[in-house]
Amino acid sequence: MAPVKISHVVSFSSQDPKYPVENLLNPDSPRRPWLSCPQDKSGQLKVELQLERAVPIGYIDVGNCGCAFLQIDVGRSSWPLDRPFVTLLPATMLMSLTDSKQGKNRSGVRMFKDGMVAHPCNPSTLGDQGGWIIR
Repeated sequence: MAPVKISHVVSFSSQDPKYPVENLLNPDSPRRPWLSCPQDKSGQLKVELQLERAVPIGYIDVGNCGCAFLQIDVGRSSWPLDRPFVTLLPATMLMSLTDSKQGKNRSGVRMFKDGMVAHPCNPSTLGDQGGWIIR
């Protein structure tokens, strides 16, 4: 299955001007991360991404740059705003507590394949209208 193109960023919580959220849209530049604003002390980053089209999601590869935990929720752009997203990948540890505290092993790639996600995610699972939004 070929990678799915991210169409655009719907919303985001914070970004560093040197490492903006748009870096997620450029697969040819994997060395450019998206980081939080240096003044943001919340400890969390959130982004909603619109995929190019609705497709089955068989696997997800995530490049990490200092993120301790990751959760992936999915939904449809056609859903009402009050309908909650569905968890595709439950909160997953990407760095150990020790590595996080010491700033070690901050970068890497994690690959999540079928069986590691909460449920199969394909267009018919959540309805066939509109594109996917991944948060």
